[in-house]
Amino acid sequence: MIDIDEMIENIKQKHVYIQTHNFPDPDAIASAYGLQHLLAGKGMKSTIVYKGKVDHGSSNAMVQKLNIPIVEFNDIKEQMTEDVEIFLVDSQKGNANIIDMPGDEVVCFDHHPTFEVVEYKYSDIRPSVGACSSIIAEYLFKYHIELNVNVATALLYGIKIDTANLTRGVSQLDLDIFYKLFDKVDKQMLADLDNSVLSYQDLKAYVSAINSIQTVDRTTYANTGRNCPEPLIASISDFIMMLDTTDNTVVYSIKDDGIKISVRSTGRIDAGHIVNAALQGIGSGGGHEHMAGGFVPYKTAIEKPYENETYIQKMIDDIERRFELEIGKVWNNEKEKEKEKIQN
Repeated sequence: MIDIDEMIENIKQKHVYIQTHNFPDPDAIASAYGLQHLLAGKGMKSTIVYKGKVDHGSSNAMVQKLNIPIVEFNDIKEQMTEDVEIFLVDSQKGNANIIDMPGDEVVCFDHHPTFEVVEYKYSDIRPSVGACSSIIAEYLFKYHIELNVNVATALLYGIKIDTANLTRGVSQLDLDIFYKLFDKVDKQMLADLDNSVLSYQDLKAYVSAINSIQTVDRTTYANTGRNCPEPLIASISDFIMMLDTTDNTVVYSIKDDGIKISVRSTGRIDAGHIVNAALQGIGSGGGHEHMAGGFVPYKTAIEKPYENETYIQKMIDDIERRFELEIGKVWNNEKEKEKEKIQN
């Protein structure tokens, strides 16, 4: 763990920026909110900043109901000069899902695997932990920072979402923190958040995904339609994982600048590794053993490629072929290991 008192002593600015990944999900928002509360308890001011949108689903409901002060980069970009100091949460510099904002990324708190080595002044990166909210909450408890009900509720909700209600990628820390937070939260608010994840417009994305479902060797592919919000793509990917014929999902949306992908796995394959390998040379991605994401930008002189059905279909076919190939390698390795066991 980071020595927070030493860290604050070595921060040059009296005000810092806490950056989440683009289109932040509940865990990213909760982690940032919890970190802001921790820094405030140590006398340091901060602003939570992100790129993209937080305008629907669980992320939006969380921000609105818990009054979380989070601002979009374009609204404050004039303030963010090269000399500001940035604390990253639930993300790492160089990842595909985070923009490089002006300033110096001096601190990083994350629970995703590291794909690009970056030097920070201070970092606490624990891929074995299911939610970044658990890491931030651990610091709040360690440094005896009094938790108000909104911060506690946000952190517990972040853990619930990222671990799929303590069923996915859960570590002992996630369990310990969940139960420490439980008596401090607004339980009615948690219920309200659980019931505020879908809008009427979201149903169209579910319909598109369901109508496009194709399953190959227990991997299900689905298209959520045009410009589906990124958190919603992830939610639909989780939803499709409930199919009894599915061990993995590759769910995508056609965006104006490329194709956004969400991948889920029961753990038989490493989702983060598969995304990184499948998109090598055409895009980028990464994540956990159970959940990951990626992005493939358009690389063509065609005007408005997202409206060119032939071009889009070729991209989708190539992406699906790449995933089939990489996942097939994992299945083949498993079969070879089983043969060796039988022979021995």
